[in-house]
Amino acid sequence: MTLTSIMVSVDLGAPCADRVQLAAELAASHAARLVGVAACPVPVVVPARDGIAAERLYDAEEERARERLDTARALFEREAGPAAKRAWCAGLASPLAYAAEQARAADLVVVGRHGPGDGDPGPMGVAPGALLMEAGRPVLVAPPGLERLAPKRVVVAWKDTREARRAVHDALPLLVGAERVCVVAVGPDAHHGGAEATARYLSGHGLTATTHLLPGPVLSVADELLRFCEREGADLLATGAYGHSRLREWVFGGVTRDLLRTTPLCCLMSH
Repeated sequence: MTLTSIMVSVDLGAPCADRVQLAAELAASHAARLVGVAACPVPVVVPARDGIAAERLYDAEEERARERLDTARALFEREAGPAAKRAWCAGLASPLAYAAEQARAADLVVVGRHGPGDGDPGPMGVAPGALLMEAGRPVLVAPPGLERLAPKRVVVAWKDTREARRAVHDALPLLVGAERVCVVAVGPDAHHGGAEATARYLSGHGLTATTHLLPGPVLSVADELLRFCEREGADLLATGAYGHSRLREWVFGGVTRDLLRTTPLCCLMSH
């Protein structure tokens, strides 16, 4: 698999410029097309006795939404310099629904981390967890402050599940040129989960892959993974994402939830 199209979610939050730069550098390194995607909802105007006033209010809100989209496009064009091939898609719609729809034409989707201290992305922000479950594409969650990703040391969080297998496969295009790939299994079943077979699979693709079994005791799998990434100097973590819908609200497993909120390095997640 090669990356021919990379989509980046664009909003007006402070970290967005770094995210666009990171996606643009990634697109340039893979000779891929970079697609900036943004959507802004128009608030519903409750009908009043004066229909003309309600219509004017709606028109004003629509104009404000279009101005936000114009500002987002200018940001994208300014920060996407390294990407020779680029495109822009925008709409007056739900940001999540629009991004999930546009993901159909992307090999990889880049979205910002939404942690407790990451700031408000505003009405155009796309929650990475919900997008993961809707897009049907691998999602690269980028924390604030990162302007470039050139994976040299990669950690694969392994668990013998469909999601983890998908993540390993989806990560392959990003692993070209990696100096080392660590397949890490955490928890009491670490020795029985097929981590060694996964390392052999990656070695078959010409990668230097090693297995690391961390059976515990473990209080937090996410913390254990992130500590391992820090020790190894990793710049990319690849992992499956686990969650389900409950009355239109996505409920995530503990590891997925914690990584979505706290990962300090780029995290490739697949569902």
